[in-house]
Amino acid sequence: MVLRRDLIQPRIYQEVIYAKCKETNCLIVLPTGLGKTLIAMMIAEYRLTKYGGKVLMLAPTKPLVLQHAESFRRLFNLPPEKIVALTGEKSPEERSKAWARAKVIVATPQTIENDLLAGRISLEDVSLIVFDEAHRAVGNYAYVFIAREYKRQAKNPLVIGLTASPGSTPEKIMEVINNLGIEHIEYRSENSPDVRPYVKGIRFEWVRVDLPEIYKEVRKLLREMLRDALKPLAETGLLESSSPDIPKKEVLRAGQIINEEMAKGNHDLRGLLLYHAMALKLHHAIELLETQGLSALRAYIKKLYEEAKAGSTKASKEIFSDKRMKKAISLLVQAKEIGLDHPKMDKLKEIIREQLQRKQNSKIIVFTNYRETAKKIVNELVKDGIKAKRFVGQASKENDRGLSQREQKLILDEFARGEFNVLVATSVGEEGLDVPEVDLVVFYEPVPSAIRSIQRRGRTGRHMPGRVIILMAKGTRDEAYYWSSRQKEKIMQE
Repeated sequence: MVLRRDLIQPRIYQEVIYAKCKETNCLIVLPTGLGKTLIAMMIAEYRLTKYGGKVLMLAPTKPLVLQHAESFRRLFNLPPEKIVALTGEKSPEERSKAWARAKVIVATPQTIENDLLAGRISLEDVSLIVFDEAHRAVGNYAYVFIAREYKRQAKNPLVIGLTASPGSTPEKIMEVINNLGIEHIEYRSENSPDVRPYVKGIRFEWVRVDLPEIYKEVRKLLREMLRDALKPLAETGLLESSSPDIPKKEVLRAGQIINEEMAKGNHDLRGLLLYHAMALKLHHAIELLETQGLSALRAYIKKLYEEAKAGSTKASKEIFSDKRMKKAISLLVQAKEIGLDHPKMDKLKEIIREQLQRKQNSKIIVFTNYRETAKKIVNELVKDGIKAKRFVGQASKENDRGLSQREQKLILDEFARGEFNVLVATSVGEEGLDVPEVDLVVFYEPVPSAIRSIQRRGRTGRHMPGRVIILMAKGTRDEAYYWSSRQKEKIMQE
């Protein structure tokens, strides 16, 4: 027995899924926090005992790889050198040696793809591959290549995909299934009879805020400018209409068509590139105004102004020569003078204060799409005497350094120990990371993606009833995004 049965007590649904998937390529769809990894470990033990060889578990991020490797070391009765974590931080030579001696390998897919292409490793004696966050197996993501090679090379192949959210359209889900060679799906929702006893329930609350008048005026000006930029694209048939409510996806698609046509040598559309670039910039400005607030919009407009001044982009120059932009800027200055920002910020502070009064040692996660907003939220909370820290990805952006893997781990450990109450996270906190049980999750803005929405709220309600609050600005794309993710989730479950 490799798996330390004295440390685990599998639930009935875990035993059922294990029994069905130990010899069949399976996609396991289970809500976050209900023990997908344990099922994978039970299957790993079975495969190692019956077929020998190695087990490979893939996870999309380094923190996740380290986390899974720790779980295997804790629950598997194997010498430490037999369980290895492989990421790009190890040299190719070190990776080759580690691969040769290991029984269990946990790795990022890019690392394995590189080692396969360079011929450093073979998947011949891998008796199980686990694809964590399997919904990523689309397009040209490394999972797709690895699954194909595995099928070609392995003597005793078995594929297990793990996800809480396989995709929001039948096409996307079928793509994952085909790419991984899935033969059977084990699906459970929070309402499945065998899972329900373990879900403590999540209470959803939608808090709508009204935009102040100055916001509405600035928004009106930007929407007029956006409509004018979209008009030429609509007149050529690249867009269905010039409505400023047109989804960004369609504007991006129009740009793709222009580029494809120009690549074929048709330069008649070249003149539309300027309008397309202006439309995207204005679209983004409106999104920042509606969902993030005036300080985020001011920072973005400052960036556009610098581009216009330097003459680096024609679109920015064009935007700043518009009288309506000058008027919008004077309104933003006015708002700054009277200390006005997004009403969501005050609402958020109020919600957090109430939660901390109710339970002093509460753990709260606030999710936001933008680093700039995360920084602002932390500053505002700290000013109010609330202990808060920001949790962002590893990439550094201009004037904003990312967090190294070590720093991310330290912050999560401090949060787990209760050294601060509020973790303000961007999308890096959404996927799979073992964030400690929290009392409250706040979405600073809704996300249009069903996958991200499911991942975010899965941070609460694991061991005790959880609470999720979604902040929305009335009559803005906040509401549109919220309904879009609800719709996509419904389709996914069907």
